[in-house]
Amino acid sequence: MDLSKYWKTIFETLQDGILVVDDRGVIVAVNPAAEVLTGYKAAELLGKSCRELDCTGCRIIGKGRAEKWCGLFQKGKISTKKCTITNKSNRTVNIIKNASVLKNEDGRVIGAVESLRDMSELVRQQEEILSLKKSLHLEEGYKGLVGSSPLMRTLFELIENVSRTEAPVLITGESGTGKELVARAIHEASSRCHEPFVKVNCAALNENLLESELFGHTKGAYTGADRTRIGRFELAHKGTMFLDEIGDIPPKTQVKLLRVLEDRQFERVGDNRPIKVDVRIVSATNRDLEEMILEGTFREDLYFRINVFPIVCPPLRHRPEDIPVIVQRFIEENRQKTGKEILGMTPEAMNRMSTYNWPGNVRELRNAIEYAFVLCPGPQIAVRHLPPRIRDTARGSALPVLSTKDVHLKQQLLEALRETGGNQTRAAALLGVSRVTIWKRMRKFGIQPKRY
Repeated sequence: MDLSKYWKTIFETLQDGILVVDDRGVIVAVNPAAEVLTGYKAAELLGKSCRELDCTGCRIIGKGRAEKWCGLFQKGKISTKKCTITNKSNRTVNIIKNASVLKNEDGRVIGAVESLRDMSELVRQQEEILSLKKSLHLEEGYKGLVGSSPLMRTLFELIENVSRTEAPVLITGESGTGKELVARAIHEASSRCHEPFVKVNCAALNENLLESELFGHTKGAYTGADRTRIGRFELAHKGTMFLDEIGDIPPKTQVKLLRVLEDRQFERVGDNRPIKVDVRIVSATNRDLEEMILEGTFREDLYFRINVFPIVCPPLRHRPEDIPVIVQRFIEENRQKTGKEILGMTPEAMNRMSTYNWPGNVRELRNAIEYAFVLCPGPQIAVRHLPPRIRDTARGSALPVLSTKDVHLKQQLLEALRETGGNQTRAAALLGVSRVTIWKRMRKFGIQPKRY
């Protein structure tokens, strides 16, 4: 059966979009399915360059005909390539592309035919499935972080967004809120995930030891330096450096750290040869760095260098709905470690856990479960098995005691808010601090804006 005279009917019946181009990429034929896919009428595309659709699967050379025009003519065909085009409404359309060159009787390339299959609906469904999977597995944790409250969902989203960049991150929050877990999650979700994650606790070392720990030292650099030692920056090359408690870095070391962040190079202690390094910086602190800048104990230029993308870890008392699932996670961990058949908590014990103030945050909760495992024979943790500070108070009276300095700061803040009618910007100007500092102090001291 000779089908040559039926090609036009076949061409117009195909559900995939079909484009035929000449050897200079000029569109010479378009089927109805391609009109639907692109949003253009055939008359609008005929005679136009194939560049009109801005296909990401094309490698345009544009220096002549055939092989000199694009990569398709050099390869001869393209098979099942995922790419996108831009339709008439300037929207991106996901497609699967197949293409093959057309040759005349002499074997000379005269053009190409391309089939475009719309995959937008499938891509949308895959994205919905991925989103649903994330929602369903939130209670199982996100790279070690546990919770499904709005605050934690926002935190997870911030981690995913910033992990796609190289921006320095400053993680703030109270002690025990999981700042190191957030730093590790950023690293594990980033393109550096297969490279080292190196942590330095800046509060645990004195100035000389910290400098040596960060940058390394040469043999004889100081008393006791009996051999050359590489520092944490070299160990973290191509990976992520986590500077925990960065607010405790001495001023002299702050200067050297700023130089590393700006120049991407440093010198070992006792050496003058620069060493180049490629490291992503993630820092954390539970101190008020803006207050320290005003006091002159933390460099403002270093603060702006490390605080490109700030992330705040919410305290546990601000997300009580996460407490039951965190409790169950720690019960399971301790059950596996101890072998005790403890499966959960009584409703009364869980109520005490959920209404306690948790000044020590998740770290304190973990310790409370370990304490309960010592006393509880199983199968459920009761109120009598909880630590006294939680067991003996219905709503947890373990509120943090304010220092003399905090009492003074709170009084100043209350007076400024009264004077300005609760206007945080004006209160900040009155006290000579930033609006962010006002907000942080209000949150720290439990001052509600609506009160004014």
